[in-house]
Amino acid sequence: MKRWLDDWYLRWQVRLLLLAGQKKQALARTGHQLATRPDDAYALATRAHLQAEMGDKQGAIESIERLVQVQPQQASAWFNLGFLREEAGRLEQAEQAFRRATDIEPKLDRAWYGLALCLIRLRRFDDAVVALRKNTELQPMSPYGWYQLARVHVDRHEPEEAAKIIRHLRKFEPKVAAQLERETGLGVAPT
Repeated sequence: MKRWLDDWYLRWQVRLLLLAGQKKQALARTGHQLATRPDDAYALATRAHLQAEMGDKQGAIESIERLVQVQPQQASAWFNLGFLREEAGRLEQAEQAFRRATDIEPKLDRAWYGLALCLIRLRRFDDAVVALRKNTELQPMSPYGWYQLARVHVDRHEPEEAAKIIRHLRKFEPKVAAQLERETGLGVAPT
């Protein structure tokens, strides 16, 4: 019971500090918690979030790496690790983290999208298509996956596939479809 109250009190303190705009103090409070309980998942996740917000990307990566050691089945932590690694240009490591997230939670659409962006940066377009198709299957009304999928088809010299996506996007995201037409130079006739 005491441990539960201590955890609740820590979370309450951190939230209050964050509401007051005291990020450094909130970070220090999570550090104090981790000094006594180094495997506290909440404190690790909070510390990583604060480190990322405050510009300490390497510290955030290290905190999330510790979190996935403590909770290896937490897909969202693997996604966050992939995101931070991709942002830091550690693309192969980011790919591994995104793949782990999708293995744990195959319906985590944002992990498929992150994986695709990573694969695009690695210029592995065939693999990116697979990830983007999964993302658009899970989020059919989101234009982001469709946009990237069309761009990859253009990069793969498949303008007819990109044109199909543009026509599809016109049905629910006409501005994105128009943007793709401008960027790709594809003048797609309506169906």
